[in-house]
Amino acid sequence: MYNVAVLGDRDSVLGFKALGLEVFFADTKDQAAVQIHALAKKKYAVIYITETLAAQIPQDIAQYKDEVMPAIILIPGKQGSLGISMENLKRSVERAVGVDIFKD
Repeated sequence: MYNVAVLGDRDSVLGFKALGLEVFFADTKDQAAVQIHALAKKKYAVIYITETLAAQIPQDIAQYKDEVMPAIILIPGKQGSLGISMENLKRSVERAVGVDIFKD
């Protein structure tokens, strides 16, 4: 069985605990970087991370971009969406199919 983790500031991710997901708190980029690598090392299959934290550690997240596990998925934080996750989705789709299908 694979584990799923949620990483972010307390206010943004605490609600995920009610869904049965494992929640980890980080408020700084250093805490987030340490935690993302620790979760990957512990073989978490999916790591949800707030866009705010992900924006602070792009190199750390990029290390797992082509790996099967963990799948690192950006989620909006308490501030709302920063648009980073949609931009990442666009780039992934463009890489997969060769064209930007979201282009107007």
